Amino acid sequence: MALFGKKKEEVKAEPTCCCGGAEEVNAETASCCGEKADGVCCIKVLGSGCKSCHEQYENARKAARNLGLNVEVEYITDMEKVMSYGVMSMPALVVNDKVVSMGKVLKAEEVKKFLV
Repeated sequence: MALFGKKKEEVKAEPTCCCGGAEEVNAETASCCGEKADGVCCIKVLGSGCKSCHEQYENARKAARNLGLNVEVEYITDMEKVMSYGVMSMPALVVNDKVVSMGKVLKAEEVKKFLV
């Protein structure tokens, strides 16, 4: 018997898709965002609001626009959300909910490599 009662188990529900499961999954595309399963459905820049983070955000937007992707680049400054990705140095780039770069500002051409 525990001294202060039973320890509550934390269950972290993973979203079914990068949009957080706000939409239903489309069986045809295997994604709720309308993109193919092997394509890019979301791009996020994690940062603290500093100049470098803003620069990374603009470079990610430019890369997506140059590739003709119809994906909105999110800029996340909420530290709780940033920490949920396990990121300790910013800016960080997240593609399809996977951290692909952290701790340095990538040029638009470098970001393109993660989006193809």
